[in-house]
Order: sequence, then structure tokens, then C-alpha cells
Amino acid sequence: MAALELPQSAVMIGRKMRLSLPRRALRTWTLRACALRTWALAGVLACAVAAAVAAPNPRRADGEQSAAPTAILIDAESGSVLYEKNADELTAPASLSKLMTAEVVLNEIKQGRLAPSDQYIISTNAWRKGGAPSRTSSMFAPIHSRVTVDNLLRGLIIQSGNDSAIALAEGVAGSEDAFARMMNGRAYEIGLTKSKFANSTGLPDRDHLMTVRDLAKLAQHIIESYPEFYPYYGEREFTFNRIRQFNRNPLLALNIGADGLKTGFIKDAGYGLVGSAVQNGLRLIVVVNGLKGEKERADDGKRLLEWGFNNFQPSYLFAEGQVIAEAKVYGGAQGYVPLVADRAVRLMAPRGVRERVIARVVYYGPVRPPVRKGQRIGSLKVWRGDFMVLEVPLQAAESVGAGGLPRRAFDAAGELFIGLFRAGIQRL
Repeated sequence: MAALELPQSAVMIGRKMRLSLPRRALRTWTLRACALRTWALAGVLACAVAAAVAAPNPRRADGEQSAAPTAILIDAESGSVLYEKNADELTAPASLSKLMTAEVVLNEIKQGRLAPSDQYIISTNAWRKGGAPSRTSSMFAPIHSRVTVDNLLRGLIIQSGNDSAIALAEGVAGSEDAFARMMNGRAYEIGLTKSKFANSTGLPDRDHLMTVRDLAKLAQHIIESYPEFYPYYGEREFTFNRIRQFNRNPLLALNIGADGLKTGFIKDAGYGLVGSAVQNGLRLIVVVNGLKGEKERADDGKRLLEWGFNNFQPSYLFAEGQVIAEAKVYGGAQGYVPLVADRAVRLMAPRGVRERVIARVVYYGPVRPPVRKGQRIGSLKVWRGDFMVLEVPLQAAESVGAGGLPRRAFDAAGELFIGLFRAGIQRL
């Protein structure tokens, strides 16, 4: 990775925020500030960033890379989007949604409410709907047997067992319906904004839908939050009840650095895959869904991953702890609070490509004191063409207390003036 040098630091000051652009980022970037626009309660600043190296242009995110109806490819560290196709379209996820089933269970373990050594009973319901009689993917746990949570997780992740999914759901929440409500709650907490869940298995239900964008976010979350359990997704086989079954993920055998995550199939939705691979220290996550066969699923996932590894490189826009913007504090001891990300901000940039990227800092304001250090204030959003390729939460870099009466009066007068000005503009 080469270091980017900007000619100078640019600072734009608007009614509600300031954006401080770094003096150093990637050598291949130049920066040009654009106009500030403000709506109602949101302060938004846009700036254009253009890459400046002459080289062959990889194909754009217009559907050429994937034969799947819906697909996405992201950088696992930053969430930066390299490619997307109908990424926000709700479709039946089939067994891909078992990633959410696993996440709920893993969160229960992380919170100390469950242990891998705990045992759950394979109920008649779990056995009939997901076991041997169901003729669906199963870990073939005997009816009324006791199975450890650890083995149920392996049955869920490696064998895609519907019996293990139902047994975990009943054990954790009392019923599969209650567990589905837990899935929806956890999905909201971790930022899956469109998906909705009706069961633990992914078996057909009109109210059980996900987007490939949410699936990619979920995979990213699992990799980052549960490093001690993520290796289960890369295990090639699992034997339970003397029945040996192999991991259905085709990427694991393709020598491309793949180590997870999940496949899915139902007749109405087609074949889907959530996969992750690492090459030269870079981890990418791919999601494809709606393909016609197992071979097409494997080929499409591999093609997207290799395209990403070959055509993109990380570009660091802001160092860890570097101030990215400043937000207006109404009636605070100081007029602005600096905003930072919780880690270095990086964008996956096409190798040797001249293209325009738009960055905006968005927050609801003005912010009112007291402001706590680390408090979530807004986000940095980056677009490549019509596609948002990066969103990074921004937090207060320091605490800001309430200001005195003169400061509050001054800010109130400023808000009144701007409100009158905006009302006048709207009447024109």
C-alpha cells in the first residue's frame, strides 16, 4: 500500500459540522471539496475524491461480475463494498439464515447465559421437522436424545442440520416462534435493517426474508465478534451419531484461502452462498443468492472473490484516532465536538483506476450537551457512483459540558436566525 499525500488539509465549516480532511492518506488520491447542504436536522458535507493512476479499469458494479440475481462483495475489516447487485432486495435466504440462528446462540454464550457444555433435548417437533423424517438437511440426532450445545452448533454450521437449529431454538427460547423474535431483536441490534425472521431453519416462509447486504454484515459481525467459534465454519466434516457428513461450502476445497461460512438452497429461492477468504492478509466476504445449481454457486462465489483480490487494494483515508469532522454543539462549553472513528478508516480502492468518490459526514443535530467521550454522533458515508461503498460510525473524541448562559443565548439566536432564513428560502 502506498501512502497518499494531499496538497493541503481542507476544512469546510457549515452550520452544523466541519469536516477535517487528512494531510496524508493515499498517494493515488487527490481531494476536492464540494458544497455543504443542510436538511432539517441533518448536517451533510460532501467532498469528491478522485483516483489518479492510469491503468486498466476493472469492470464496474453493474452486474457483469456475477450471474446471481443478488450479490455483494465486501472487505471484512472495513465493510467497504467492492461490488453489489440488487444488494437490498429481500429474498428467501434458505439455510443462509442459519448464520442468524448461530449468532443468537453465540451471543447467549458470550453473555454468560449459556455454555457449550449445556445439553438440550431433541424434541419430537425438532426430530419430525428437521431430523431424519423431514428429508431435509439434518445432523440425525435421535429423538429425545440429549445433545450438547457445542455439538448442536457444529451440526448447525457444518451439517446445516434443521434438527439442530430447532433444538437450539427450543432450548434457548422455549419455542421456535420465541426464538424467531430473538433473531429479529438481535438483527436490529447489530444493524441488519431489512431482514426479518420467522424460524430458525430457513425453511420456506413468506415472512422469512433477508438481503445479501444484511447477510454480508452478519458474516462480518460473526467473524469479528466470535473468533473462538468462527473456525467451526471452516471444518470440513463432522461425525455425529456415527454419521459422517461433509461441509457443504464448496469454496473450502478450491485453494483460494476460504474458511467459511454457509450455503443454502430451497426450490423457490435457488442456490445461495455466504463465503469468506483471506489472501495476503486481506479478508473478503462474498454473498450470492438465486443461482440455478451447485456448480454455478461455487463458480460465482470463487469468481467474485478472485476478482476482488486481483483488482482492489486497501486505501487508508484516516488514521486511528484522527479527527474526521466536528459537529456543532448547541449551548455547549465549546462550540464543536471533534468526531473520530473507533479504528482507522479504510476504503477498498480499484487498482489503477480514475474514478470519483463522494464522502459525506451525516449526523442529527445540533448536538446538545452534555456530550460523553465515545458517544455515537453520526457516520461517515462514502459513495462510488450510485453505490454507497462504506459507512463508518463516528463518535465524540472528547466530552463537552454545558456552556454558560451567554453561550446558550448566542446559540439560540443563531438557531433562530438560521430557522428564519430556511423558512424564507422554502417560500421562494
